[in-house]
Amino acid sequence: MNRTLANKVPGAIDSISQSASIIHLDESNFEQAVNESSVPILVDFWASRCGPCRMIAPVLEEIAKEQCENVKIAKVDVDKHPSLASRFGIRNIPTLLFFKGGEVKDQVVGVTSKADLLSRLKALQ
Repeated sequence: MNRTLANKVPGAIDSISQSASIIHLDESNFEQAVNESSVPILVDFWASRCGPCRMIAPVLEEIAKEQCENVKIAKVDVDKHPSLASRFGIRNIPTLLFFKGGEVKDQVVGVTSKADLLSRLKALQ
């Protein structure tokens, strides 16, 4: 959202800053983000057309805000970046890949609880 429109829409700036802690990855920044992360990184392979993806998105946003010093949360839109989805063998969405040191250490396919995600992330620290 551009600043002119954001100034006219009450709360628009708040909604931008709320999602600012989630990194959006594509072919140009994926390697660097995953390989150079000093903390575990959870990558959500998703699509806007996916109901379960929309269900888990607020949970990921909460984790991103609450755990920003301990983990990174990233998203890859599989419709816009199918080569990344293919590279990791993504067949169903949402698929959450947990990276540490540039390597996939864990995976969840489908919706899961915040507690489960936090437990998996804690195991990587």
